[in-house]
Amino acid sequence: MRAAVVTTFGGPEAIEIAEVERPEPAAGQIRIKVAAAALNPVDAGVRSGVFGGAGQRLGLGWDVAGTVDATGDTASGFRPGDQVVALHHRGPVKTSGTHAEYVVVDAAAAAPAPVTVDAAHAAALPLNALSAAQALDLLELRPGQTLLVTGAAGALGGHAIQLAAHRGIEVTAYASERDEELTRSFGAARFVARGATPEPADAVLDAAVLGTEALAWVRDGGRYLGVIPGAAPAPERGVRTGSLEVVADGKLLTELVRLTDEGVLTPRVAGTYALADAAGAHARLAGGGVRGRLVLVP
Repeated sequence: MRAAVVTTFGGPEAIEIAEVERPEPAAGQIRIKVAAAALNPVDAGVRSGVFGGAGQRLGLGWDVAGTVDATGDTASGFRPGDQVVALHHRGPVKTSGTHAEYVVVDAAAAAPAPVTVDAAHAAALPLNALSAAQALDLLELRPGQTLLVTGAAGALGGHAIQLAAHRGIEVTAYASERDEELTRSFGAARFVARGATPEPADAVLDAAVLGTEALAWVRDGGRYLGVIPGAAPAPERGVRTGSLEVVADGKLLTELVRLTDEGVLTPRVAGTYALADAAGAHARLAGGGVRGRLVLVP
């Protein structure tokens, strides 16, 4: 089968489309024939060597939407022909990913695909929606409390606003001035243009990776959560700090699919690319300004 891989680090030109062995599902796993797979910033990080793995052939891709075509022993809940979405999470440095014609995932990481969106939009859901939901759970906010989301126009930030508003949390979006209408459409009650200083909030979800700058916008005794594992600033003023490390969770993903079908979550696709043009998708991502996910289609 074909798969997008890197064997040397660099820019988009480092992406190779290689012929690799089709994976076989082990016990508790399912194999998915990929219909669509989103490109995320973490893939660019793997490509450029941020996470290491020199000297190996590294697979790319975390998100997948497609059809179950084989199951391993004890892989309960799915059978061949089922339409599914899943998060393929075995750390950023892995030998196989979802940017391929087939991928094997743990059955416990998959969920029935949404019925109200196409495969490309479904593929844009798992990583960012799971990250948003798990971030909100870590922040432990109650209805009526306030949340500031930096990078609010991004895929993670947008889902975080939608989920927080759905939970009754009052959200301030921090993003480029041109994104005010977009972030308010997600449910943000307030908007602060990048470069201005927001009012203190009960918690900050720092999807823009501003670090200590965003920490200053948390009220005393509040909570700061970053999105790069292990990179949170040191606590101060009684503010608890931490960072998110997303976990594959089919049960939670099933709930997020339900919210997608109900219109609470709206996965966004900025463009689709053939798997053979994965380097082109990486080049567009590197150019910045993308609103929504770029999606690869085998």
